[in-house]
Amino acid sequence: MTDDLFPGFTEGRAAGAGTEIYFRIGGSGPPLVLLHGYPQCNATWHRIAPTLAKHFTCVLPDLRGYGQSGIPADEAEHRSYSKRRMAEDVVALMQGLGHRTFRLVGHDRGARVSYRLAFDHPAAVERLAIIEVVPTLIMWEAFSSEMALKAYHWPFLAQPTPLPERLIASHAEYYLDHTLASWTRDKSLKVFDPRALALYRSAYGDPDRLHAFCEDYRAGATCDRADDEAERAAGRKIAAPLHFVWGQAGFPAKTGDPLGIWRDWAENVTGSSTDSGHFGPEEDPDGTLQGLLPFLLQD
Repeated sequence: MTDDLFPGFTEGRAAGAGTEIYFRIGGSGPPLVLLHGYPQCNATWHRIAPTLAKHFTCVLPDLRGYGQSGIPADEAEHRSYSKRRMAEDVVALMQGLGHRTFRLVGHDRGARVSYRLAFDHPAAVERLAIIEVVPTLIMWEAFSSEMALKAYHWPFLAQPTPLPERLIASHAEYYLDHTLASWTRDKSLKVFDPRALALYRSAYGDPDRLHAFCEDYRAGATCDRADDEAERAAGRKIAAPLHFVWGQAGFPAKTGDPLGIWRDWAENVTGSSTDSGHFGPEEDPDGTLQGLLPFLLQD
């Protein structure tokens, strides 16, 4: 599949940790990895990647199961879609491209992969930026009645197969469009480029990818949560400098102290906000870049 969302970028496929990873690459300079979230693919970066590519060699993978990357078979305890395994994909991809260290930016599920990578492979991560999430364990522990209504997809997608897959597949495009619009500041699809939206919708038409999305959330409810619990019990913190970007109308903003949460998980935390809902890179690309660039450009 081709599109013109990323002029000047090239496409590639490479081995991850047991599955093929599709990626886009462009720009020059130090390596920078950008990891997308649910229910999207690497197209989510199309409004900020051209600017970042003026300073960095930008590598934009599709997470396993998403976009055009491989769809691994299920494993016990949903481990094949754990953030630990997804992080291993990224490390393998970057080593194959000749990069043992890199800067890292993650949004949504990609942010969960990013902070897991920083825990498991600390020598690889020079700087870490997290967009719009708090740690998985904290999210589950914060599930009040209000949170359950706003983030219902967490327990819904984590239900045993094939319940969520079958229910979503009956009206897949409606479900996707509703989800995307409901997480924006303006509750509208207008913010999304039609070419990007077409890619998001295409993936939702594939039953195998739909199953992979659910497995991602099943891993979040089980092994990912357990991995976070192990870090907290051991008193470990992320060593890399961490910059947290949250939307003023997004989920973390409602916690009242989003930076305080991350200071419990990382040694050196800074932050900035965007005039957006959940999708800062698409809703407010200028605001996203204003927070990211000064942080990423530091040595």
